[in-house]
Amino acid sequence: MKILAFEASTRRLSVALWCDGALREKSADVPNGGAERLLPWAVELIGAAGISLAQLDGIAFGAGPGGFTGLRLACGVAQGLACGLDCPVVPVGTLAALAFASGDGKVIACLDARMNEVYVGAYEVAGEQVEEIMEVKVGAGETAPLPEGAGWRGVGDGFVAWGDVLTARLGARLVSIDATASPTASAVARLAAPLLASGKGVAAAAAMPFYIRDKVAFTTAERKARGGLR
Repeated sequence: MKILAFEASTRRLSVALWCDGALREKSADVPNGGAERLLPWAVELIGAAGISLAQLDGIAFGAGPGGFTGLRLACGVAQGLACGLDCPVVPVGTLAALAFASGDGKVIACLDARMNEVYVGAYEVAGEQVEEIMEVKVGAGETAPLPEGAGWRGVGDGFVAWGDVLTARLGARLVSIDATASPTASAVARLAAPLLASGKGVAAAAAMPFYIRDKVAFTTAERKARGGLR
């Protein structure tokens, strides 16, 4: 099975190629934009693997939640390629990919949602399996939902933006924090592989980002009312 995967929900953009279990990936920190990188990276990876686009069995992308522009970018590229190749698309949850990329164990995945909010989800990772323990929510750091029990590792840039608040709220539940962790296209591809194999891909036109919320940013009036906060 051959899957091309895109992840652009954070500033860490990546493209990965899964060829029968072997992975190749290109990635870089891109604070703004990045549209010009995804397709050239994809072409480079496909060339290095010695295959053609026509041999792909499916396209996967990090569906969210995450940055609105990045989610639309990854979805649009995935849809365009899948439409041209007449192959299915596999949307993969960004926080699940973040947890998966972080390794085995109990993982609280947290991404900065801007607008004074965070995206939070909790997962148990064991080998190639990721189980959602707490569904993804968005809200203020001081009201972030709490998973049951202890032994949780916190990962993601939500712990940069809201580190002190989240650490205090999660308390003894947390055993460690890796605020530098990001979702990766390799993790997206690995999660997509069994879904595609079981026929759970969707038509290109049906592939949609998972936004959680509809609002993109504060209005000027809202920013002023909040004292210039994000």
